[in-house]
Amino acid sequence: MKVAKINKEQLENILKGLNVTPQAFEYLDQIYDIYENVTDGAFEVLNAAVFKEYNAINPVVIVLYIINELGFYFNSRGMNKEGIKASFNDENFISFICSIVCDKYLTNEQLNYKSPAFLNKFNPQISTLSLYLNFCLNILNKDMKLNKYDSLIKDMLKNSFSLAQCIVNLLVNAFEVEAFSTWRTMHENECILYCLVKNGVKTFDSYFRHIQYSLAYRGQIKDKEKTDEIFQEIKQIMKEHDLKSKDMKKFIEYGYLFSIENKELNVDFKLNFRDGVETLAGLKHYSKIYELSSEIAHSSPLLIFSNREYYFNITLLNLYESFFRLESVFLGFYKAVSTKNEAAHYETLEKVYLAQLHNIHDGIARALKIRASKAGHLDNKSRQ
Repeated sequence: MKVAKINKEQLENILKGLNVTPQAFEYLDQIYDIYENVTDGAFEVLNAAVFKEYNAINPVVIVLYIINELGFYFNSRGMNKEGIKASFNDENFISFICSIVCDKYLTNEQLNYKSPAFLNKFNPQISTLSLYLNFCLNILNKDMKLNKYDSLIKDMLKNSFSLAQCIVNLLVNAFEVEAFSTWRTMHENECILYCLVKNGVKTFDSYFRHIQYSLAYRGQIKDKEKTDEIFQEIKQIMKEHDLKSKDMKKFIEYGYLFSIENKELNVDFKLNFRDGVETLAGLKHYSKIYELSSEIAHSSPLLIFSNREYYFNITLLNLYESFFRLESVFLGFYKAVSTKNEAAHYETLEKVYLAQLHNIHDGIARALKIRASKAGHLDNKSRQ
C-alpha cells in the first residue's frame, strides 16, 4: 500500500499559506523532490516490522520541517542567491536535508515520547477554564487608553492568565510537577496584584517608585546623577524604618508595603513574600502549599519522588482558586474600561461558565478531601 502524497500544486498552496519568502517558489521543483523523498523514506521506515502502528503521515508537517530546515541552513550561513541556487543543485545537500527532515519527522512526530496525562484538553475541567482564559487574554491583548494604574493591572492580569494557560498546557501534557512549580509564580503575581488593588493609589505609587529603585540597583538607569539621587532616597527611607544596609535588597523588593496604612514592620509584616506580600494580600493560608511548591521549584528530592496524581489534583485545585481571585479583579477592571454592551456580554459568559468552574472546583476539593481522609485512616490503622 502506498502513502497518499500531495501534488506540486497543493505544495504551492501550502507554501502560500505559510507566507514563505517569494524566493522559495523559485525552487518549487526541488522542494517537492525533497518532500517526496522524505515521505517515501518515512513510509518505508514506518512499514518496517518494528512499527506496527503509526499515525497517518502528515504532508503539512513534513513541509514545515523542510521549510524551516532550509531557512535555518541558509540564514545561519548568510547565503546569497547564488549560494542558495548552488545548494539546491548539489545532490549531497539535498540528501543531507532529506535525511535530517526524515529523522526529525519520525522521531518528533511519530515516536515522540509522552507520559499518559490524567486529563486531555477536551475534558470540561480543562476546556472550560481554557475557554475563560482565552476570552480574558483576548480582551487584555487589545489596545486600550489607560492611566498608569489600570495599565499595571492590565499587564499583571495578562501575565497571570498567561501563566494559568501555561499551567493548563503542562497538565494536559503530563507535566504535573512542573505545573505545580509554575503555579508558585502565578501565586506571587496574584498576591502582589491583590495588595495593590486592596490598598489603592498610595500603594500603587510606592510600587512604581520601587520599580525605579530596582532599576537603579541593577544599573539600568544611564543617568548617573539620577541613580545617585535614587540611592540617597533609598538610604533615607531605610533609615526612617530602622533598616540596615544589609536590608537594601529586601527593601527595594518589598518596601512598597510600608505604604499600607497602620502596618508595622516585624509586627504586621516582614520584608519577604510569605510574611509580607502574601500576608497583607490576605492569603497567608496558602503559605504551606507555596512552601511545597518552592521546594519543587528548587529541585528538591520531591521533584523526582513525587506522586503525579496528587500533584495534578493539588495544582488544578490551586489554579482554580487563583483564577477565581484574579477573575474578580479582572471583572472590576473590565467594567471600568469597557462599554455597557461589552460588559453585558462578559456577564453572560460569567453566568454560564463561572458557575460551571465553581462546580468543577468543588468536585476537585471534595475528591482531595476524601483521599486525604482515607490516607489518614490508613495511617491510623498502621500505627495501631
